Amino acid sequence: MIANQVARLLLEVKAVRLRPEDPFTWSSGWKSPIYCDNRLTLSYPEARTYIRNALAGAIQKEFPDVQAIAGVATAGIAQGALVADALNLPFLYVRPEPKKHGMGNQIEGRLEDGQRVVVIEDLISTGGSSLKVVDVLRAVGAEVLGMAAIFTYGFPVATQNFADKNVKLICLSNYETLVGEARDLNYIAADAMDSLSAWRQNPAEWNN
Repeated sequence: MIANQVARLLLEVKAVRLRPEDPFTWSSGWKSPIYCDNRLTLSYPEARTYIRNALAGAIQKEFPDVQAIAGVATAGIAQGALVADALNLPFLYVRPEPKKHGMGNQIEGRLEDGQRVVVIEDLISTGGSSLKVVDVLRAVGAEVLGMAAIFTYGFPVATQNFADKNVKLICLSNYETLVGEARDLNYIAADAMDSLSAWRQNPAEWNN
């Protein structure tokens, strides 16, 4: 399965690190047993190509009418450009806020009115910052068909946020699949599984 293969690749290149016994601290203040930096996959041609092809294939299947690819700055820019190239589609990217100099652009690249766009993101946590990009694109007349991402933590709040914005989300892999692969590959001990599962259900209150 694609989800399992992507999870293995993320573990192999150390784009994902699992450390339930010594948690990371996120900028939100949450303690987390996992740290994910999918940009590392760009340095490994095999992983980079597999992910590019998997995203392109998923978009062709789920959003066959797509006319342009939009990357979320910054992590979605390189992934989005790779996917747009594979699909021979126009590419653009969206900044978190307009530039404070020059043309003051928030959208970089050409976007036609009414163009059907799929947004590319590397990682979905709560979905808040990713969905702001959807708002920006819709405000200028784009038809956002949905969003495609490499990995999702699968938080219930993210599911609700995407439903509230009426945005279809497809992800190549997810937290549960990755944790299962990590167990099977002996990246983590079997007795850590309960703690890892509890974190995903309630990360704000999790205590390893």
